[in-house]
Amino acid sequence: MSAPFKFDLEAATPLGKDTPVGDVFAITARDRRFCRDEMPGRWWLNGDPVATAWHNALSIAFPKGEAFFIEHVRACREGAPAKLDAEIRAFVRQEVNHTREHIAFNRAVTDAGYDIFAIEQRLEKRLSLSRNRSSVANLAASMALEHLTAIMARETLLKPEQFDGTNSDAAELWRWHAVEEIEHKGVAYDTWLHATRDWSPFKRWRIKSLLMVMAGQAFLVGRICDTLDLLAQDGLKGWKWKWRLAKYLLGKPGVVRCTLPRVIAYFLPGFHPWNTDDRSLILLYDSEFPDAVQPAR
Repeated sequence: MSAPFKFDLEAATPLGKDTPVGDVFAITARDRRFCRDEMPGRWWLNGDPVATAWHNALSIAFPKGEAFFIEHVRACREGAPAKLDAEIRAFVRQEVNHTREHIAFNRAVTDAGYDIFAIEQRLEKRLSLSRNRSSVANLAASMALEHLTAIMARETLLKPEQFDGTNSDAAELWRWHAVEEIEHKGVAYDTWLHATRDWSPFKRWRIKSLLMVMAGQAFLVGRICDTLDLLAQDGLKGWKWKWRLAKYLLGKPGVVRCTLPRVIAYFLPGFHPWNTDDRSLILLYDSEFPDAVQPAR
């Protein structure tokens, strides 16, 4: 079992304005390994080619994406208060572990017969466009994407039935990743607040909103294209399969549909990732009490 989750039962009620969530628990790097002995098959997610392709597309994007996040959070940490500096170090450790495990998972994807080279090249080309932007702008893109991944992570933990009938090691990888994405979801944002502390509120809002629109659109369009690429490698082409992907994203389980309210919240005054208190989801995964732990499905 993972290390005990540091949970303050006195703070389990809704947070007050003077109770930062980050003061209640530590960001813990759970150094785990998956999909080494028990390898996922070609349609590992309950035999569903669409759900499998979507998650494979996400996994292919994670190593390069997380390296991008690490680079630009680190680049903007100078002068950070001790607490934030410690959170950044823990964030980096978690993201390094995520990168390692998704590289291993992606090897299993290629071993299952998929060619991911073109997808990786598209990702590299997209990230190369960011090299002409400042580190602060790239931090804004990073925190936008961190918000999106944290929202999707929340849905992963709220709807464990998505993984019914799935290779257990693969399902556990996604649950583990989701927990840690939620746990560190405020770090990039707090680093942004630190790096832009001398900016006006309007400038800060304008830049973060612009980068959410740009990065969010690129992320969604990119993952849809990558999913269709993987489906095409199975001979699943045409409007029928585009429609099935649309139903998966917008209908049930509604991966994209369920994210929209919290994406909209990102643009509102007073936003912070921890305005939504997800500590109970982390506790379900990581409790020191076995009966409280969410079972692997």
